[in-house]
Amino acid sequence: MNSLITGVGGFIGFHVAKSLLIKKKSIYGIDNLNDYYDTELKKNRIRLLKKIARKNKVNFFFYKKDLNDIVFLKNLFKKKSFTKVIHLAAQAGVRYSINNPEPYVRSNLLAFVNILEMCKHFKIKHLIFASSSSVYGLTKEIPFSEKNNVSHPLNLYAASKRSNEVIAHSYSYLYNIRITGLRFFTVYGPWGRPDMAYFLFVKSIMKNKKIYINNYGKHKRDFSYIDYVVDGVIEIYNSKNIKKKINLSKLTPADSVAPFEIFNLASGRPIKLMDFINTIENILGRKSKKVFLKYQKGDVKDTYADNKKFFKSYKARPNIDIKTGLSHFINWYKEYYKI
Repeated sequence: MNSLITGVGGFIGFHVAKSLLIKKKSIYGIDNLNDYYDTELKKNRIRLLKKIARKNKVNFFFYKKDLNDIVFLKNLFKKKSFTKVIHLAAQAGVRYSINNPEPYVRSNLLAFVNILEMCKHFKIKHLIFASSSSVYGLTKEIPFSEKNNVSHPLNLYAASKRSNEVIAHSYSYLYNIRITGLRFFTVYGPWGRPDMAYFLFVKSIMKNKKIYINNYGKHKRDFSYIDYVVDGVIEIYNSKNIKKKINLSKLTPADSVAPFEIFNLASGRPIKLMDFINTIENILGRKSKKVFLKYQKGDVKDTYADNKKFFKSYKARPNIDIKTGLSHFINWYKEYYKI
């Protein structure tokens, strides 16, 4: 059984591939290694995956390719006979999307449709793809449930992720493809993304530089430790096909007559941004130089996931508290950057 992971050089893609390789599953991975953030970090993730594959005597095949190379995709899917695809490749970043729309159209829309087309033509048994908590946008119902109306995204990144969900549902319905979308909530941990706030906070505090805090620190975020997110992805990857009977007259945004599911994958434990920063300071034993900024256009002010639907179907549970999770990240950061 051959499986493909797109975005394998990214934060979540790397950790999912690592987990599968340790479980002695051979993996095919694609990533274009774009320069949105440090490409050397991405390359080092790939190097580590190759090392883990050798240690566990399994295969890890990596392709530095863009998912808009349709000829490459067709040849790869035809030759390798994939049964499952974990699609994590995307152009990330909320604020970046406001001034740079083109990469989001190419990577999050066109490339996603290319993957769906491959799944259709080559009879993929299960596609798992990354969505985002950003899709909740102006939703005022807290905690965020999959049943909520998510028709009001606040930025192009969020809109592209919600579009993924809607387009994926249409393919699932038309071609009977099992598809699972996962709404990730502020995933953090070792080997994380340098553009994310926790990474920037740690980096700046350790260098005795200013940290910039949006919305005057009034945000709350549902921080989700990477190990729990990976456990959730792997459990869904290993799960059997869903069988359900849906009454069309009682459909909600969380339901479908197609073999299609959307799940929140998060800790379900929102934390005030200032408490989060205080935790980092306590671990580092240093105080930060804080600069408070106004609310930034496109930001969701608070995120808070309702986990009931995921917990009803799967066994993975968040078991790392924020202090422990941040300690793991900071220890990795010091080791990686030789501090």
